[in-house]
Amino acid sequence: MTSCLFCDIATGALPATVVAETTATVAFLDTRPVFKGHVLVVPRQHVETLPDLPVESLQPFFAEVQRVAATLPAALGSQGTFVAMNNIVSQSVAHLHCHVVPRTKGDGLRGFFWPRVRYAAGEQAEIGALIHSALA
Repeated sequence: MTSCLFCDIATGALPATVVAETTATVAFLDTRPVFKGHVLVVPRQHVETLPDLPVESLQPFFAEVQRVAATLPAALGSQGTFVAMNNIVSQSVAHLHCHVVPRTKGDGLRGFFWPRVRYAAGEQAEIGALIHSALA
């Protein structure tokens, strides 16, 4: 494996503003935040995407994401959080990471991440059936 920025942060080889650490995760401030206090939560284990994360690692990873999301509003005076992750597309570092962004009503983040579309007549049911079948 070539050098991974987030692995280097997780091991302490690269400096970061770490806000929390567990045996399974490291949470640190994003250097290019959407809003101040934007935290990235990463697994210490190198995996590139959520589907790559072993099932036994899901609970510790998402428990820390949940804890950070619950803590930011009180810590920063925000009203809530936006929690998101990319898998491959728009993933600037090829190491699984979850963004936890503090949010306040009127902060201007309306439609920031994606455009909205509408389903054509019958299309929603067709796409729903495709996904349902694939998950069965």
